Amino acid sequence: MKGLIGKKLGMTRVFDEDGRSIPVTVLECGPCPITQVKGDDLDGYSALQIGFGDDRKEKRTPKALMGHLGKAGSGPLRLLREFRVASVEGFELGQELTVEMFAETKLVNVTGLTKGRGFAGVMKRHGFGGGKATHGSHHHRQAGTIGMCATPSRVARGHPMPGRYGTDRQTAQNLEVVRIDTENNLMFVKGSVPGHKNGYILVQEPKR
Repeated sequence: MKGLIGKKLGMTRVFDEDGRSIPVTVLECGPCPITQVKGDDLDGYSALQIGFGDDRKEKRTPKALMGHLGKAGSGPLRLLREFRVASVEGFELGQELTVEMFAETKLVNVTGLTKGRGFAGVMKRHGFGGGKATHGSHHHRQAGTIGMCATPSRVARGHPMPGRYGTDRQTAQNLEVVRIDTENNLMFVKGSVPGHKNGYILVQEPKR
């Protein structure tokens, strides 16, 4: 499976051949050096560990991690992620993977952390309708009854309640790849993707 680590740069629009405006999200994908190659003989499965983000300071990187990255000839990296592959043939330690590997790909899955919205009520968090807005009502944005009267006299487990909203891992599936800029390692995908600007994302080829 093809996969890269990247960063969400923001949204803009592009125009197709017919002049129609297409909303796109700009993703910076790679370059991602291979920091570890895992094979069936030693690890029991085939996978590639890749890194992204060379803006991490060496003094803030554990020595054990620096030793691990040093085997691949890489400096300190911001993120390390692992992607399963059918075979590790053709890949070697220290090899750089770029957005060019998605040049012939039409659809991708993008995974990121949704925007954190802090503590939220049931209307914002779960889409409750709320109570009456006029005529002396004191029940506007509350949850209403949350339990049962006599039996079993408790709140059911998993009942929608106020609480932390956002900062959840989410995947936008089958996004159309509109454009690939190999010189600047940019990918333009149609629509929005989870996360805020400059948030880290994972781009993968959909499973078939």
